[in-house]
Amino acid sequence: MSNYSKSFVRFNWMTLVLIFLVVIAGSFVRITGSGMGCPDWPKCFGKWIPPTQKNQLPTNYRDIFAKKRGEKIEKFSKFLNQIGFREIAQQIKEDKSILIEQSFNARKTWTEYGNRLVGFLAGNAVLGVMIWVLLKYRKRKLIFLAVLNLIFLGFEAWFGSIVVATNLVPWTITVHLFFALLIIGLQLLIINEISPRQQATIYMDNKLKWLLYFCLSVTFLQMFLGTQVRENIDEITKLGYSRELWTEKLGIPFYIHRSFSWIVLFVIIYISWMNEKSNKLWIIRSIFLTLCFELVSGILLAYANMPGLVQTSHLIFATVMLGILGMAVLRVKSVTKVTC
Repeated sequence: MSNYSKSFVRFNWMTLVLIFLVVIAGSFVRITGSGMGCPDWPKCFGKWIPPTQKNQLPTNYRDIFAKKRGEKIEKFSKFLNQIGFREIAQQIKEDKSILIEQSFNARKTWTEYGNRLVGFLAGNAVLGVMIWVLLKYRKRKLIFLAVLNLIFLGFEAWFGSIVVATNLVPWTITVHLFFALLIIGLQLLIINEISPRQQATIYMDNKLKWLLYFCLSVTFLQMFLGTQVRENIDEITKLGYSRELWTEKLGIPFYIHRSFSWIVLFVIIYISWMNEKSNKLWIIRSIFLTLCFELVSGILLAYANMPGLVQTSHLIFATVMLGILGMAVLRVKSVTKVTC
C-alpha cells in the first residue's frame, strides 16, 4: 500500500506531462524559427504580455534590445572565463551576428511566448511538488529529489535566457536540451518513489536487463547527436548546399546517429521478441511501439525534405521512448531465467 495520496501521485504525473510539453513547445519554436521571437527574457519586448503589432514598440526597439543583449553576453562571457571556458567566451564575444536584432513578427513572438507560458506552468508544478513534499511527507530521499529538480529547473530557466541572449548559438541549444532531459529523469525518479504501480518489479533475464540499459544510454546519446545533425543542416542550408549534398556535408555525427538507430532497432526487436515469449509486459510493448513511430518519423526526415511537424514528432517520440526506457530500467531486476 502506498504511503502517498492519490492526488500527490497524480500531481507528479501531471508535472511530468508539463515537462514533456515544454520539450515539445521548444521543438515547435525551433521548427518555426521563433526562438528569437522575444529578444529578452523573462519578459518579451520588455512586457509580461507581448505586443501584437509593431507600432506598439518604440521605433528604435532593435537598437534597444541589441544593447541589452550585448550587456548580457558580456556578463556571460565573464562567467565562462571564470569557469575555464576562455576559448568559448572569446568566440561569443567576437561573433557579431549574435547582436543582429530581428524585426518584430507577431506570429513568432506569440509562439515563443506560448513556449514560455508552458515553461512557467511546468516550473510552478515542480515548485508545487517540492512544497508538497516539505509540508506533508518530509522523506529525505524525496526532499533531495524535489529540491534538486527545482534547482535544475531554475538553471534551465536561466540558461534559456542565455540561449536567447546568444541568438541561438548551437551549443547552447544542446545544453538546454541536456538539462531538460535531466529534469525529466529526476521527475521519473520521484514518480518511481511514490507510485505503487511504478514500484512493481519487472523480472527479466540479466542479459535483457543490460540490453535495456544499453538502449537507454544510446537513446540519450542519440538525442544529442540528432540536435547536432539538425544544427549542421541549418548551417549547410545557409551556405546554399542542395539537399542532395547534405549527407556528405553532415559528417560523422550524422553517420553515428543513423547507425545507432539501426542498432537500437535490432536490440529492441530482440527484447520485444523475448518479451512476447514470456512476460508480455506492456512497458516493453510500449517501447517497441514508440520506436516504430520514431523510426518512421526519422525516415520521413531523411527523405521528405525535413517537414517541420515531423521534426517535432521525431523529438517527441525520442523523448517519450527515453522516458519509458527510464521507467523500465528503474523497475527491472535480474533473474536467471525470464519468468512470467
